[in-house]
Amino acid sequence: MLMQTHEARLKALREELKRRDLSGFVIPISDEHMSEYVGEYAQRLAWLTGFGGSAGFAAVTLTDAAIFVDGRYTVQVKDQVDENLFEYRSIPSDSLGDWLKEVSESGAKIAYDPWLHTWNWIAGLEKAVEPAGITMVPASGNPIDAVWSDQPERSSAQAIIHTEDLAGQSSAEKRADVADWLGEEGLDAVVVPALDSIAWLLNIRGSDVAHTPVALSYVIAHSDGRADLFIAPEKITPEVTQHLGNAITIRPRDEFEAALGELSGKKVSVDPEFGVVGIAQALRAGGAKFTFKQDPTILAKAIKNAAEVQGHRDAQARDGAAVSRFLRWLEVAAPAGEIDELTAAAKLEGFRREHGDLRDTSFDTISAAAGHAALPHYKVDEESNITIPPGSIYLVDSGGQYPAGTTDITRTVWIDTSEGSEPTSEMKDRFTRVLKGHIQIDRAVFPQGTCGGQIDALARQYLWEAGVDYAHGTGHGVGSFLGVHEGPQRIAKPGGGQAGTAQELFAGMILSNEPGYYKSGAFGIRIENLVLTVEQDIDDAEGRYLGFEPLTFVPISRRLIEKSLLTDSEIKWLDIYHKKVRAIVAPQLEGDDLVWLERETAEL
Repeated sequence: MLMQTHEARLKALREELKRRDLSGFVIPISDEHMSEYVGEYAQRLAWLTGFGGSAGFAAVTLTDAAIFVDGRYTVQVKDQVDENLFEYRSIPSDSLGDWLKEVSESGAKIAYDPWLHTWNWIAGLEKAVEPAGITMVPASGNPIDAVWSDQPERSSAQAIIHTEDLAGQSSAEKRADVADWLGEEGLDAVVVPALDSIAWLLNIRGSDVAHTPVALSYVIAHSDGRADLFIAPEKITPEVTQHLGNAITIRPRDEFEAALGELSGKKVSVDPEFGVVGIAQALRAGGAKFTFKQDPTILAKAIKNAAEVQGHRDAQARDGAAVSRFLRWLEVAAPAGEIDELTAAAKLEGFRREHGDLRDTSFDTISAAAGHAALPHYKVDEESNITIPPGSIYLVDSGGQYPAGTTDITRTVWIDTSEGSEPTSEMKDRFTRVLKGHIQIDRAVFPQGTCGGQIDALARQYLWEAGVDYAHGTGHGVGSFLGVHEGPQRIAKPGGGQAGTAQELFAGMILSNEPGYYKSGAFGIRIENLVLTVEQDIDDAEGRYLGFEPLTFVPISRRLIEKSLLTDSEIKWLDIYHKKVRAIVAPQLEGDDLVWLERETAEL
């Protein structure tokens, strides 16, 4: 029987918990691989609560329920989740442990799915609730799966080969590097559960998860260069089998847990960010000597080789033409007041499909008009969709997945009225301060050994001078036809739970450069390009120095710039940038689109 309401679903879950003699259950947005985006089968939090954000979790007891989200989703959660069913809690100020102690009695047994949480997360929760006599219990089978009668099946899409001309390195070479690392660490094997790491290591891709071209699987890599790939048999074609070669043993995905028990006496490592409790439990039960170490593919994957860099440039050139055509179309169509956020997002995707081998968007397009642009992670849907008002700011953050590379770009533009209009002085001031910060990151030069947390303030300094700031990070890593948010590097304020801010930056890393400003209920501004970390040639330099080179080439709005706030060198930067945009994008355009581009890239 289908349960049509969230109230009925919550009731069914509580009945299942009673049947299992459990006091409560924790529900994350997660899959067995700790992926950022998860398949439909793993959307348990959305099914139970209605929440459609990409980060958060809920906890349900027999009498109480709460949903925990961070500041990005405080508005969205109230729109999507019934307050009569779930109490709203804000993280990090509110902790799950404290809430469980508030609503649970001593002796309570709170269950969790051991395949959806990391060891460290559960260990921290256990430490928090143990003094109150609360026990965390690993569930045998997810209780939600037991009551979700029409739960989607896991994707059966076939894996595909990521050719060596795009990868730049064979899987055998990558596995040899992993084997060398295992030897240096005195280990026999490493468990690789992260889907993008598996895709990178084996030079395969898939379509099992929205926005990220990966195939649901696990890998155990051994110190002799061999690997075991655990994947549903129907996903493997003869071509993929031949590509993988004799050194990779293909086994059914459902044998993975048992295979962990075959590592008895072996020294095995698991990444603490992706190794869930279930993996650690299976290794321990099987007698393996396991340790937590960063997956050796993660840093290697982040440092792009020459083929990956060239592929990214090729993808960005096509993407830049598509986004430029979209911005020209928007300028013409939107002043009539008949274009809504969903229509704009669909139109942009259409331009991308016309300009290249687009496989998917790299995330849900943030198509945000007026006050919606003040929500940094706004996700338009049928309920939230509004007409883009003439005489307002419109922000679009979007990206594409092409076999050659992954793109991510944000542009903020002024939507004119049919009679003509001008942005306010406040809008132009904030936009220009964001632009100045963007330029500072782009022009930054720093010694080898610098981490993203050390340069974040460069992007914020002009906003700080005006007494304002933004609440998100300034930059994230980006994959090569893989995850649009790829670690370990990150440009953000140090501390505060911002993972990756202490990671040293290396030449070859791709990051976003995306400072912003958001005035609640009024407007939002963000300017985002992707940049490549490159070595700097400095005369008489004492040591090795790095900097950034822009990879994204789309005009930056002139209508929102307050020229008097820019220095001569900043104006020169913008003119040089726009000259590069014209050189890369103009050959792909014609007619009115080309005329628009030439106007938008003229010297300031």
